[in-house]
Amino acid sequence: MTKEKKQEFTFRITRANETELVVILYEMLLCYLDEAKQWLGGGDEVCTQEAFRKARGCINELMLSLHPEHAPAGELMQLYIYSLKRLAHSERTGDTESLDQVHRMMEALHRAYAQIAPQNTNGPVMNNSQTVYAGLTYGPKDLTENMADQGSNRGMCV
Repeated sequence: MTKEKKQEFTFRITRANETELVVILYEMLLCYLDEAKQWLGGGDEVCTQEAFRKARGCINELMLSLHPEHAPAGELMQLYIYSLKRLAHSERTGDTESLDQVHRMMEALHRAYAQIAPQNTNGPVMNNSQTVYAGLTYGPKDLTENMADQGSNRGMCV
């Protein structure tokens, strides 16, 4: 994942509510699945393993975000477990069809969560996060982001 994409995700996470965090997590997962597929055929074993590791990490976070008291949690858990098995198969055998299958499933779930995210009117999960002002300072070759100092009392308050 590019530095710019990481910065974009970080910025969005600081302003996201619970449902938006799940949407972002799916987007990150899809990026890592794309990277895994790209590296799988490329022969770079280290990058391939890293992409698979990060994809598994995203799925593990999605599993941890489930609320077992709600109806779809059990079904989603089974889908996530199945996805982890398919990822392991793809990593072990180099089978891109298994990877594509996981990508299609997660893409469908991403669309579903993205569709319901606007219904969640809760505020951001993170309070006291730094304010980012982009475009105020230009470096020799690129745009520099500045963060307003909000003191040592910044960070996540849940």
